[in-house]
Amino acid sequence: MPTKAELTAFIAARGGEVDKREIARAYGLNSAQKIELKALLRDLAEDGAVERRRRKVHVPGALGGVLLADISSRDADGELIAVPVEWDEEQHGEPPRIRVVTPRRGQGPAPGLSDRVLLRIFDDRAQEGLPTGRVIKVLEKARKQTIGIFRAAPHGGGGRIIPVDKKNLGRELQVPPGAEQEAQDGDLVSVELMRQRVFGLPTARVKERLGSLATEKAISLVAIHAHGIPHVFPPAVLEEAAAAKPVKLAGREDWRKLPLVTIDPPDAKDHDDAVHAEADEDPANKGGFILTVAIADVAAYIPPGSALDREALLRGNSVYFPDRVVPMLPERISNDLCSLRPHEDRPALAVRMVIGADGRKRGHTFHRVLMRSAAKLAYAQAQAAIDGQADEVTDPLVEGVLRPLYAAYACLKIAREARQPLDLDLPERKIVLKDDGTVDRVIVPQRLDAHRLIEEFMILANVAAAETLEEKRTPLVYRVHDGPTLEKLSILREFLATLDIKLPKSDQVRPSNFNHILAQVVGSDIAPMVNQVVLRSQSQAEYSPENYGHFGLNLRRYAHFTSPIRRYSDLIVHRGLVRAHHFGKDGLPEGTTAEQLAEVATAISGTERRAMAAERETVDRLIAHHLADQIGATFAARITGATKAGLFVALDETGADGFIPASTLGADYYRFDEARQALVGDRTGEMHRIGDRVEVKLVEAAPVAGALRFELLSEGAYVRGARAGARPGRRPAPGKAAVGKGRSFKPAGDAAGPARKGPGKPRTGKAGGGKSGPSKSGPSKSGPSGAGGGRKRP
Repeated sequence: MPTKAELTAFIAARGGEVDKREIARAYGLNSAQKIELKALLRDLAEDGAVERRRRKVHVPGALGGVLLADISSRDADGELIAVPVEWDEEQHGEPPRIRVVTPRRGQGPAPGLSDRVLLRIFDDRAQEGLPTGRVIKVLEKARKQTIGIFRAAPHGGGGRIIPVDKKNLGRELQVPPGAEQEAQDGDLVSVELMRQRVFGLPTARVKERLGSLATEKAISLVAIHAHGIPHVFPPAVLEEAAAAKPVKLAGREDWRKLPLVTIDPPDAKDHDDAVHAEADEDPANKGGFILTVAIADVAAYIPPGSALDREALLRGNSVYFPDRVVPMLPERISNDLCSLRPHEDRPALAVRMVIGADGRKRGHTFHRVLMRSAAKLAYAQAQAAIDGQADEVTDPLVEGVLRPLYAAYACLKIAREARQPLDLDLPERKIVLKDDGTVDRVIVPQRLDAHRLIEEFMILANVAAAETLEEKRTPLVYRVHDGPTLEKLSILREFLATLDIKLPKSDQVRPSNFNHILAQVVGSDIAPMVNQVVLRSQSQAEYSPENYGHFGLNLRRYAHFTSPIRRYSDLIVHRGLVRAHHFGKDGLPEGTTAEQLAEVATAISGTERRAMAAERETVDRLIAHHLADQIGATFAARITGATKAGLFVALDETGADGFIPASTLGADYYRFDEARQALVGDRTGEMHRIGDRVEVKLVEAAPVAGALRFELLSEGAYVRGARAGARPGRRPAPGKAAVGKGRSFKPAGDAAGPARKGPGKPRTGKAGGGKSGPSKSGPSKSGPSGAGGGRKRP
């Protein structure tokens, strides 16, 4: 058996990442020693020497395998230097600089400054201590632009650039006369820095005028350009889309008489899934159903290697903003030829599943068909019909189409409850815009059984796709979701202990463990707090050719199959199914390797996160514009995060995220208590923790950056002996006060209503310097399933 030091060195020498089988093989371990190895790795993980990621262990902060990186600079010798896109600075410090090996002419992609690339790390510690990587693919040319809003000088030429990034608030750039390149006041522009003077603001030259923010529905332009989201289709792509012809019946099964229906949001323009259910007449499956899910056959229109295919991979997914959609495919494909419009012939890839009365799938088959949707329904419309309020469209469908669908869903609910997927209660808000693109109101759409029905059908179809491709030994891209890391579990366990809630001391937690915790707080004042903290303890879902299951859904294998119009991952799965079943010549190309799919998976995982960040920032900017004329107004809010720098809050009415700098909390000095997820006053013991309901006053709004700064008006809970860093003690039972310094103890998170500070003890403190901080972010807007933007489906 290797020692701990030898084992850590071995992992580091292999690029910082190996699996247990590789370690056992290298040291020739027998079965008994493999058990000992597992315990040794657990000890190293608890010590922080290694971390577990998927089914591999790695040295924290080490690089290995394929990664996304941005080329940021050149060294003294002119060599390109890159930095990883995803890097935990809080845990591992500054991101490492990677020396980029440039391929010879004609032997590979030639990267340049600001490009986003896929790198394969082949030497973790090369010359001068820098890791070295070889470029596999250039994903985005000059992705990073310095962009901002141009504000023209009141007299003469030139002006200033207002940054759009929260991190650069207050760092304006000066544009000298003649360097504005015809930019008008209020334009979104990209700039390049000029030679800097010793004193004064940095100077910049306008490179490109990107658009005017004075036009309607233009706020998403900022996120599109800030994140380098491709939004204009090249001519070759549009030409291929225009030349595409409708697919005919030849070689397909004719399903046009089957009454499949689409159920989508009322404003959906692309309909990529249709469903049907009927009672199974097999006596051996009494109470069971035949469930059919038909998905738009995008593979029939997007040949591998075509201009359409290359652009779809570059985009990775559609991006959904409140005011527009940036589609993965041109409208000729997404909204016309592939969209399952009612009463029109459309090609589809369908899965027919046999469901038992217990909701378990007993078998399934895939078919390449020509279908004709019987109706286009909205969620609320379908639900109203089942609830006895049918309209002229749904009335003929209630008995023969809708009731069997809901009956089949009732069976699937039984299986879901037995499976126990992670069940977080995190309501999603939706922004409703006026005609001019400004915010009208923010609503929380009602969750209907119609939504849950479609989600369960899609989950089952995705499982069937993964199972079939595994059985046929066809390469695929899985949708995977790892369990929480030991470090996050430890932080969560300490936090829950402050609420007298226990999480089992094991690194093998299951979703049911979290569901048990969430069930304990349902309906209580601390429920939103516990849901938020449990969410933040989760890993983020991603794509991978290696299957390590989906923790959040509690499934052994899972792939994305049901949304090929808006996700490239689903198109890969469709091609795999076409190849596996010999449905045609447009399947996954022969010779496709797991290594090639690993590159695709890394790229589309990156585009998904890019889309999520852009969507979230656009919402922040829209709401900041909406609140900009309400400086001084007070709002009811809830604390959603606590850091050393201050508190993050979300307003009850709009869900707007804002920041309260720690320096403005009062006369005390507040320290961050990680166990309690709170800021605690050194002298008074006053505590402000995640989940607390508070009253806040808006003191600053930066609409372009989407940043809001608030002042706290509410009093916190007072705890005795709660100095930051101390071990959390037991929380007194509700109703039992612990008296200290003449104040009664209020358990953190219990809502006694926000208490306004009385005269003689102002809350204002220092005004702060405009620091707004980033908005909160979790693993996924739609929870661990990671639906990716727009329509929230697993």
